[in-house]
Amino acid sequence: MKIGLFFGSFNPIHIGHLIIANYMVTHTDLDQVWFVVTPHNPLKKKATLANDYDRLHLVKIAIEDNPKLRTSDVEFKLPKPSYTIDTLTYLKEKFPTHEFVLIMGGDNIATIEKWKNYEVILRDYSIYVYKRPNVVDGVINLPETVSFFEAPLLDLSATYIRNLLKEGKSVQYLVHDKVFDYIQGSSMYKV
Repeated sequence: MKIGLFFGSFNPIHIGHLIIANYMVTHTDLDQVWFVVTPHNPLKKKATLANDYDRLHLVKIAIEDNPKLRTSDVEFKLPKPSYTIDTLTYLKEKFPTHEFVLIMGGDNIATIEKWKNYEVILRDYSIYVYKRPNVVDGVINLPETVSFFEAPLLDLSATYIRNLLKEGKSVQYLVHDKVFDYIQGSSMYKV
């Protein structure tokens, strides 16, 4: 089985994430897309993150109706901070019959040289890149393992959604209806 791994904090998951995952699973050769909820990305501040299991739950309820999309808490069990190469190594050992492909935005491929063991990732894994709004294409000398896709663009970020919630403004239609209902009934992102 060919699995696309969509890594992220998903703090919170929003419509943009869902559009990208659905695009990748329906317009490429991927059989499934797994949302890998990251407890701590070493390139981001941990202070702004909601609880790991709350973020995982939001992803689960957002995708539960789509059998081609799954959640993964694999990085919850691995040492922190989370490094993609370590997660890939673990998953390859646990699921030796699966082929894993990374899904990432153009902003991430542009900075992949900052990643731990990025040379191994580029050598051993396919990467499916979706373009990002306001990110200039300019990455050169990428191997054939990197493919670019024209997924629908939506200039939306989890930071924007968190800021709206802090200001007491609605995020309806920016997140899945079930995610909206859950956030409305909780204190997440309102402090």
